[in-house]
Formats: sequence, C-alpha cells, structure tokens
Amino acid sequence: MAVLIDRNTRVLVQGITGREGEFHTRQMLEYGTQIVAGVTPGKGGQEMLGVPVFDTVRRAIQATDADASVIFVPAPFAADAVLEAVDAGVRLIVCITEGIPVQDMVKTVAVARQTGIRLIGPNCPGMITAGQCKIGILPGNIFTTGPIGLVSRSGTLTYEIVDLLTKAGLGQSTCIGIGGDPVLGSTFVDLLPLFEEDEETQAVVLVGEIGGSDEEIAAEYIRTMRKPVIGFISGRTAPPGKRMGHAGAIISGRTGTPQAKVDALRSAGVPVADALHEIPDLVKQALANRT
Repeated sequence: MAVLIDRNTRVLVQGITGREGEFHTRQMLEYGTQIVAGVTPGKGGQEMLGVPVFDTVRRAIQATDADASVIFVPAPFAADAVLEAVDAGVRLIVCITEGIPVQDMVKTVAVARQTGIRLIGPNCPGMITAGQCKIGILPGNIFTTGPIGLVSRSGTLTYEIVDLLTKAGLGQSTCIGIGGDPVLGSTFVDLLPLFEEDEETQAVVLVGEIGGSDEEIAAEYIRTMRKPVIGFISGRTAPPGKRMGHAGAIISGRTGTPQAKVDALRSAGVPVADALHEIPDLVKQALANRT
C-alpha cells in the first residue's frame, strides 16, 4: 500500500526537454520511477534520456498508458499544461512550476476538481513513496521506507524533517509537498484521509505555515482520525502583514496567524513541535501511545 503513487505508477514528464525537466527526469529515473513518456509540443518523435517524447499528453497516454504527469513547464504556460493533462484523463498531476498567476490556478483547480483528477501543487516539490516512486524534485537519498507519512506546505522543511526522521530511525511511507501558493490543487484536508486509510502509515507529520486557514480546517478533520498526527507551523515569528516567501504565506488581520493554527491543532489533540528537532521524539511518543 502507498498514498497515490507506488512502483507501478507510470509517469510522463511535461516539459521534459527543458533544463529543469531533463535534470529532474534523470533524478527520477535514477530513483527507480517508471518514466514512460515526455511531452514537448513540436518535439514529438525525439528521445530524452531514453524516454520517448510526444507532442501531446493524449498521444503519450495512448502510446504508453501513463497514469501520472509531472509538470516542469514555464509559468506562463503551466496552467494550460495542467488543463491538457486533465483533458487527457491523467489520474494524478503534480505541478512543480512556481509563479503561475493566481487567476489561472483558480480556473485550473476548479476544472481538476470537477473531473475528479488529483492535482498536487503548483509551486511544490512533488511527492515520494519511499523506495518505490519519486515524482518531482525531492532529494531521494534522504528517504527511507517506514511507517511515517508527511504532508507539508514547505518544500525545504519537508527535506529537513525527513532527514531528521531518517536519522532517528523513523522511515517514511509517502511524503507529499502540497505547495505554498494561495490556490492549491490539494489541501491538507484533501490528503489526510488518504494517509488515514493507508495500511503502511502509522502516524502523520503535518507541516504548515502562516497564511490561509488550511491548518485550522485540517484540525477539524484530525479530530476524527484514528492515527496520530504531529504538527509543526513555520513562520511563527513573522509580523502580521509581511509576505514571507510563499505567495500564500501572509497574515491578513487575524486570519492565518501562527498561534491560531497551533491552537487549532492542539485543541484537536495534535502535539505541535516548537522546533524541528523535537519532531522525531514527538513521533516516537505518538507511536508508543498508539500501541
């Protein structure tokens, strides 16, 4: 079992012939991901790293039975790339591209949700099921197989926390970076039920940040979960009204304050770490209390 992807996932890369697309395709192949196709309009018939390139997503799927797509298309064209993948019926779309205009994503996310297709991102590091499949830009060498799921708004914190978990002997099942933009294809509350249902996942680490209300909404769902959730909220020292990195990481009035998120999670029974190094011990405590 795994969340959304496993060793059987067949991945196509939109933008495979670009610099980022080629580099990360190589990394995904080296990890063992089944990259079966690439898509770059006008370059169909070529190969990149031994992977056949097609002009359209639909042709790539017809030829290779790809069932997941990862997007490295530049921001002005990335929303259209997502919509092309949706139209072709790809079941899972992971959009790495950052800087996509919010108004473009409002329409794109709505279309993806209406069709029931799972969209991760944009502006995200992707996802990995440890030892089986990597889609995106996550550094595969820090992951090891185990029972801990992770879902995070921050790419960098995902890497740091996974490294801490691995060094503490706490392997991972599936880790998903959902992105930090204000409009996302999948939120915490969209993904937590998948971890709850996954047989391999015994506990979940949720990594939030300032801005928005996703963590507060997730806290309400966590009240219904059987599996323990451990939380961390980044940006707790950010002053109100100051934009901090991600487009979605901004406090507006009382909305999105870090203390409100911490309070909501703690009221749902979630232990919230004050510092990253506390997370492994909190995870171990949660696992011990569960047995």
